[in-house]
Amino acid sequence: MDSQPLAQLGDLIVEQVADAVIYSNRDGVIERWNAAATAMFGYAADEALGQSLDIIIPERLRAAHWRGFDAAMASGTTRLHGRPTLTRAEHKAGSKLYVEMSFAVVVDAAGTTLGSVAMARDVTERIERERAAAQGG
Repeated sequence: MDSQPLAQLGDLIVEQVADAVIYSNRDGVIERWNAAATAMFGYAADEALGQSLDIIIPERLRAAHWRGFDAAMASGTTRLHGRPTLTRAEHKAGSKLYVEMSFAVVVDAAGTTLGSVAMARDVTERIERERAAAQGG
């Protein structure tokens, strides 16, 4: 059995995993965007790469997002320590999504913070179903 070089295998895993994987550098510029991110947010990789994370963050949430992002880049850790959180995101078409996301700060061997990776899944249908049930409908 041929084994893939580790870096190539990592690329294949990231591209084929069912959850959206988005990596941004310290400035919040998208440098990695997998097929699941394209399916979830509507942007092809060539549209998302090089763009600010703002393309998927609803405008009303941007200030809070960037406060948390900047704090994570400065401290080298996230407030949630990898635990998933429910948040809102925006599709290319302008529709709002409920997404469950987990975040990690990416640090090199020397301890330098390089950026942030997020894994996300669209939970819009589940949240809407739960809200409808809670309202009796």
